[in-house]
Amino acid sequence: MKTKLEATEAKATNARRDGLLLLVLGSIVFVLLGVALQGAVPSKNVDFRVVYYPARCLLQNQDPYDPSQVMSLYRAEGGDAPSDSDKIRHMVAGYVYLPNAFTFTIPFALLPWGPAHILWQVLIVGSYLLASYLVWDLTAQWAPLAGGAIICFLLINSELLLLTSNAAGIVVSLCAIAVWCFMRDRFVPAGIVCMAVALLVKPQDAGLVWLYFFLAGGVNRKRAIQAALLTAALSVPAVLWVNHAAPNWTQEWHANMATAEARGGTSDPGPTSEASHGLAMVISLQSAISIFWDDPHIYNPASYLICAPILLLWGYVALRNRPTPSSAWLALASIAAITMLPVYHRQYDARLLLLTVPACVMLWAESGLIGRLALFVNMAAFVLTGDLTWAIILALINRLHAPVVGLSGKMLIVAQVFPAPAILLIMGIFYLWVYINKSHGDKLVPSQQDG
Repeated sequence: MKTKLEATEAKATNARRDGLLLLVLGSIVFVLLGVALQGAVPSKNVDFRVVYYPARCLLQNQDPYDPSQVMSLYRAEGGDAPSDSDKIRHMVAGYVYLPNAFTFTIPFALLPWGPAHILWQVLIVGSYLLASYLVWDLTAQWAPLAGGAIICFLLINSELLLLTSNAAGIVVSLCAIAVWCFMRDRFVPAGIVCMAVALLVKPQDAGLVWLYFFLAGGVNRKRAIQAALLTAALSVPAVLWVNHAAPNWTQEWHANMATAEARGGTSDPGPTSEASHGLAMVISLQSAISIFWDDPHIYNPASYLICAPILLLWGYVALRNRPTPSSAWLALASIAAITMLPVYHRQYDARLLLLTVPACVMLWAESGLIGRLALFVNMAAFVLTGDLTWAIILALINRLHAPVVGLSGKMLIVAQVFPAPAILLIMGIFYLWVYINKSHGDKLVPSQQDG
């Protein structure tokens, strides 16, 4: 007859096995559904074209920030498909990444389009699945079955990473891998490289996660500084190369940004723009505020004013609190959600919410009201930023044939635009509230590791 200890160990082993099976199931669905949808989407891999062809321009010592030069090469190499819309052509031609991103994209540009985009997608899939497994591994100490179920749902709702081939799939994954390395204190040099590359390509996604480790002090600050120095070192050759090939790149970059953000542009968060609703929608606060005031002179400052006190409070607590594993997960969960809000982010960037899963599972394992609230908030955020769930919602909305003018039309836009930034704001504040409460339990004792 089994002893009580043996029964407990058997139960834990079964829970870990079942959680891992759910993770594998989500991974299989993510890959198979993504591959299947690729054949049904005419304008796939657009976001890889956005980084690939400007890098090809730079390889030929041409100006990657000049839309006419990029478009000329794009057409010469057969990238301009008959099915491409003017919107896609403008996205490809108007390069908006900073020069340091070329350090990462140039190796892909050395390859012809076919091998390059396949390698890019393999990297997205491989890094995202590895990141998902590592985050699940972090949850296994509390509730591996719950962690597996939550991440399975997130994986199934991440198809846009494959359909668009956006760099967010790589950046978010590298960021999560770096967090695992730092928190587990294993493969730390690899974690520093991952964080540096994430900062190199999309600092708007990885920057505040990096900031937590800097503010936490001690060995965490040391690793953050090392990642920042490596980012700077990797950026120098690309910046020098761009300055040589395109001396006016700063003005051209600003012009490309202005074009993308103009009324009706590919990055316009306003309610009349396709970018603000539908799949791959803008999820920053600007998209929600623009429903009421469609003016960048209003919705941009308003977004900053809403986020600034939240970020300042979060930063103060992170700086003054002694870092512990539990407080770190709460801090990271809060900032992963808040990161999406003050500046331009799209639906696929919300995969950074993978970093909220350890905090959610940790609170769930403690039981009680806070744990139930954490699970509810997380699942609501995953639904309202999820790719598959939004595809279903939009299909249902289109069947309603609702008018696009008048009050009913505005309400339809609100229903599409408002939920994502609203739940992200709620999620960020919720985890910050729990973080502060836990910190007050420790009396906000300054870290003894600072230095």
